[in-house]
Amino acid sequence: MHLKEGCSLLLKVHKPSIPFVLSTNPILNLKAGNEENSTVLKEANVLKRLKHEQDITLALEYFKSITNSKSFKHTPLTYQMMIEKVASEREMDCVQYLLQQMKLDGISCSEDLFISVIGSYRQAGSSEQALKTFYRMQDFGVKPSVKIYNHILDALLDENRFQMINPIYNNMKKDGMEPNVFTYNILLKALCKNNRVDGAHKLLVEMSSKGCDPDEVSYTTLISSLCKLGKVKEARELAMRFTPCVPVYNALINGVCKEYKIVEGFELLDEMTNKGIDPNVISYTTIINALSDSGNVELSLAVLAKMFVRGCSPNLHTFTSLIKGFFLKGRSREALDFWGRMTSEGVVPNIVAYNALLHGLCFNGSFGDAVCVFNQMERNGCRPNVRTYSVLIDGCAKAGDLDCASKVWNRMITHGCHPNVVTYTCMVDVLCRNSMFNQAYCLIENMQMENCPPNTVTFNAFIKGLCGSGRVDWAMKVFDQMGNSGCFPNTTTYNELLDSLLKDRRFGDAFGLIKDMEHRGIDLDLVTYNTIIYGCCCVGMLREALELLGKMVVIGTKPDAITFNIVIDAYCKQGKANIAIQLIDRLSAGEWHPDRISYTSLISGICTHIGVEEAIIYLRRMLSEGILPNVATWNVLVRHLFSNIGHSGAIQFLNAILGNEI
Repeated sequence: MHLKEGCSLLLKVHKPSIPFVLSTNPILNLKAGNEENSTVLKEANVLKRLKHEQDITLALEYFKSITNSKSFKHTPLTYQMMIEKVASEREMDCVQYLLQQMKLDGISCSEDLFISVIGSYRQAGSSEQALKTFYRMQDFGVKPSVKIYNHILDALLDENRFQMINPIYNNMKKDGMEPNVFTYNILLKALCKNNRVDGAHKLLVEMSSKGCDPDEVSYTTLISSLCKLGKVKEARELAMRFTPCVPVYNALINGVCKEYKIVEGFELLDEMTNKGIDPNVISYTTIINALSDSGNVELSLAVLAKMFVRGCSPNLHTFTSLIKGFFLKGRSREALDFWGRMTSEGVVPNIVAYNALLHGLCFNGSFGDAVCVFNQMERNGCRPNVRTYSVLIDGCAKAGDLDCASKVWNRMITHGCHPNVVTYTCMVDVLCRNSMFNQAYCLIENMQMENCPPNTVTFNAFIKGLCGSGRVDWAMKVFDQMGNSGCFPNTTTYNELLDSLLKDRRFGDAFGLIKDMEHRGIDLDLVTYNTIIYGCCCVGMLREALELLGKMVVIGTKPDAITFNIVIDAYCKQGKANIAIQLIDRLSAGEWHPDRISYTSLISGICTHIGVEEAIIYLRRMLSEGILPNVATWNVLVRHLFSNIGHSGAIQFLNAILGNEI
């Protein structure tokens, strides 16, 4: 290794909070001072006292008090003990002073000492200082081995200093050292962390060619990375080349579950058991989490039962997944039952579990309970994070509680938790729901100053609020300003604006937005099509609406019940009830079946343009299909009955309906 000339040993780090200067005069008036001057201390005694001294300041004072004492001369081990103690307190300047003193006193340093210092810099998140310390080893007469190279590579990997890892690795090979399996695994992690799976493949081949057999960590690292990149098939092919272990199977199960191929996840579980490999709690929890996310909590419970049968106990993540799944299905009581069961079994919830509980309660409208849980988690010593506050503020928004949202926001700031873009967006939503648009706009501007720029979702929340309150002109100005913040509108942005413009009958502006969507290459989704079709139908442009319906079918966007109901209602309002009847009959033969809205529109059209008697036929058909009329349906019938057959006839007819005689 070659060092740059003129470099100081004292690295430029933060000023030490604990002053440390090795005095040339003995320190008196310490508890052990007289004893140390009269008795020759043994290394073991000094090490014991340093090890058991909990107060770092007292430990330093003791170390200094015997530095120049005739009773003891510090050894490599006492220096190492002191260096490790101050390093554990992140007092890295003190570490450098001690290293300098060792060099001046001619005390040899071991490789283990430098490994300890590098590890401390790693924990402090200062890989650059760790690297400088590594390059200073030669000043102390210490030659690096593969072991310390691995430690410095690992420190760089922690901060993903990918560009610095390869030169160190090349330097290692120039020094004539052969990398071991730990070296290769660090390099594999670095490559995979940066999505360089092709390079990781080549490194795996190099390992084998150098006589270094890949281990479980090697394969698991690469297979996990392939699965994260969606290359599950390639990952499974790689797993076939060796005898897979539990971590490899877990990576594969996680990969297929992320692609919602849960059946393949079960197949992998069966494959494990057939090969005599016992799935662990991670294997089962991954499946349970995927099932819960898809709303299949019953099958999640079946997997939980299978876990118990095989002697595998659920952990915190298992319970959290189940709780999340029950809340997603609106089954709050069962979710809370599982929470109670989890805590009664001694499983201590962490911040992720609490956030899942809070989100579930807010999602199901139990905002008051969520606030109670929030207060409880703080009493239990679980400190809220930015996601916790975001969930609560979002719950406040949905509950329309601006006062509570403001209190949560202020509490977050007071506790030193900085809001992220999600938190800001939730707060913008709260303000918009309370028609405080100027304050919402100021908050968005403040995001820029706080180095937390708004994203498209933030602007969408603001635009939705403006459109919902009839301020479409302001919304259009915000739409035009999005690019200034580096944001670009998405389909949701256009849908909000289109809906508002069409309701205001501003068709020119609306069709201009549609052209802008096409120019930007933004695909129209089902909501966009339904919005435009509805707008066309409202102004009697039924032909254009049908052309658009045909276009969406051709490009593969499947119409839904809303689409068909819009068209049926339009036919009926234009006096084309017969065509609406034909459309319903034709569509009923396929996958779609008319609902209450379809029949209500049809009955209204038939009553107006054909006759009440014909409408009764479709009322009977509606009832025979198990679809109960609502208030709107009855209003249509009653209005036309009174106008067509008079007061007494209408009452008689309604009595017959209520008596199930029609």
